[in-house]
Amino acid sequence: MNAEQAVYIVSQTIWTIIAISSVLILPSLIVGLIVAVIQAVTQINEQTMSFLPRLLTTLVTIALSGHWAIQELSDLFNFILSNINNQ
Repeated sequence: MNAEQAVYIVSQTIWTIIAISSVLILPSLIVGLIVAVIQAVTQINEQTMSFLPRLLTTLVTIALSGHWAIQELSDLFNFILSNINNQ
């Protein structure tokens, strides 16, 4: 494996990590922002009011996109394994 192949594998790995983590983080971030605006408007500062919707959103996102994330990681792993022997 030469340096160009190694850089390509590392870049593919980084992009896969960014894609999977952003799919999990962005919905929770949006729900957290909406709840924060509602809390600011109503002046209710309850910790569970901001935690529970974000937790439920994250769990639903994992349930809906878990298969896709596992498939992406599996494809990346197979790609890396198939390129280990290439010299």
